[in-house]
Amino acid sequence: MDALKVTGGNRLSGGVRVSGSKNASLPILAATLLAEGRSRIYGVPRLQDVRTMIKILTALGAEIDWSGDCLTVDTSGISNCTAPYELVKQMRASVCLLGPLLARFGRAAISLPGGCVIGDRPIDMHLKGLEKLSVRFTLSGGYVRGRAARLSGSSIFLGGTYGSSVLATANVMMAACRAEGDTVIEFAACEPEIVNLADFLNRMGARIEGAGSHLVKIQGVRRLRPTEFRILPDRIEAGTYLIAGALTRGQVTVENCVPEHLFALMEKLQEAGVTVRHGLTTVEVQCRKRVRSVDIATLPYPGFPTDLQAQFMSLMVLADGTSLINENVFPERFMHAAELKRLGADIILKDGTAIVRGRKRLTGTGVMASDLRASAALVLAGLAAEGETVVSRIYHLDRGYENMETKLGALGAEVVRFSE
Repeated sequence: MDALKVTGGNRLSGGVRVSGSKNASLPILAATLLAEGRSRIYGVPRLQDVRTMIKILTALGAEIDWSGDCLTVDTSGISNCTAPYELVKQMRASVCLLGPLLARFGRAAISLPGGCVIGDRPIDMHLKGLEKLSVRFTLSGGYVRGRAARLSGSSIFLGGTYGSSVLATANVMMAACRAEGDTVIEFAACEPEIVNLADFLNRMGARIEGAGSHLVKIQGVRRLRPTEFRILPDRIEAGTYLIAGALTRGQVTVENCVPEHLFALMEKLQEAGVTVRHGLTTVEVQCRKRVRSVDIATLPYPGFPTDLQAQFMSLMVLADGTSLINENVFPERFMHAAELKRLGADIILKDGTAIVRGRKRLTGTGVMASDLRASAALVLAGLAAEGETVVSRIYHLDRGYENMETKLGALGAEVVRFSE
């Protein structure tokens, strides 16, 4: 199993190019199933989650070619509508295959999905939304099995306990594209990745309006066609490197990003005393002194992203003062706190809130990653800790960051991958 050895103390400096969005790529790859033929997707990041999705699509009968910047998916030979357990258990986003399979073939079987251990993440919202489109579900042998003679449009409310569900919005939106009649999704997720998916579907011939708002309208069509499309840049990867620049008191320019997708983070970095500048496709941070403590509360987009909460906590553990971090999307998403404390952080957890009292120094040691974003947070903390930090179980990191050690190394960090 691979690990990363991080030698702290170097100020990061230079530019880093952001890869395509993981959270946009996975549902868009699933959406290729909606049309028979060959679609070409550009800018797909070479991540473990993407490789898992490719394996699932291949198991269903698709032919995949990944050459350079282009991933080609030929869905002409799909003959199987059951996504196997041994692959689905590795990645929660595999649940978004349900909608496309049901829309095109009228049947689907998906093993209950896996992914990061960050609290309860049921798929009830997916099933509720698809049932509104006339799908009948049964659960047997650990598989969710759905059938529908013909999908029918409907009005669907997708608000959950902690806000809108991104993957449920994606699933219902994909299925509704080929339903008979009109569908209205109320309290839809507004994330940029949903907008990117809607743009892809519209390129295929779908009729979707309102993506990016809480009210999405879909006029069903009988057929969709294969197309070509480019994935948007990964805002979470971009935010991670911006935080890394601030954490090491460096000067880092993140390239190939969409600044408007990062406004919540940029605001908090400025509040902490970090200089932030942005252009059309770049954001630069510069920090030469200890940052100030600031409070954050995670919220669905356009609020502060839950996927940047762990990384921001790594910044706050070295800040001047005390900060409160409220996790409102996944209240149990604080497994990284215990590992940060091993480095010397002062963190108290209480009822979905982390009380972080800033320290002047951290000391490197061995830590273990529990999930994707926790992995990134521990690497970032290691960049600022004294001595060496060894981050174990970085297979989590490889699920969402393309060549992180190489990109950090180009900025001046000392990060080495090795086999434990």
